[in-house]
Amino acid sequence: MGRSSFVFEIMDYGTHGKDRSKYRMDLNRGLFLQSQDCYVVSISFDEMKENPSFVLAMVRSILAPYLIAADAKDETVRRKFQKIERQLMRLAIRNNRILSPAKAAIELEVHKQTVIKYCRSLVERGKFRAIPTGTAGKIYNYEYIGAMQSPDLF
Repeated sequence: MGRSSFVFEIMDYGTHGKDRSKYRMDLNRGLFLQSQDCYVVSISFDEMKENPSFVLAMVRSILAPYLIAADAKDETVRRKFQKIERQLMRLAIRNNRILSPAKAAIELEVHKQTVIKYCRSLVERGKFRAIPTGTAGKIYNYEYIGAMQSPDLF
C-alpha cells in the first residue's frame, strides 16, 4: 500500500437546512478531495454526540488495514500467517466461518491438497477446527474459530 491520505468530515445537518447550494458545495468538495486520492470519511455530528462508541469503532475499522500495513514495514514486526493462510481465514469468514477445501482450491486457484495442508496448519495454530463427518470421521470442512476482527487477517 502506498501512502494514503484521509479526510474526516464532521457533517452537521443543521448547516445545510434548505440551502441547496451549500449542500452542493459540500458534495463538490468531497469529489475534489477524492480526485486528489484522498479517502473522505463523513461522520454525522449527531451520531458523534449520541453514539461515539459506534463512530470510534467504525473509524478504527476503516484505519486498521493501513495501521497494520504501516507496522509491517517495521522489520521487528513479522506476520504470523502466510498470505494463503490469511486468504483461507477470510474466505471462511465470508462463508459463515466454514471452509470447504475443494471450494477454496477452486476460488484461490491452487491444488486441493495445498489447501488441506494449510488448513491443518491453521488447526494446529488454533485458528481452524476440523469438522469430522459421518461415522468414519472424515474431514471435508474446517471451521474458523478466530476473532472476526483479528489483526492476523490483514
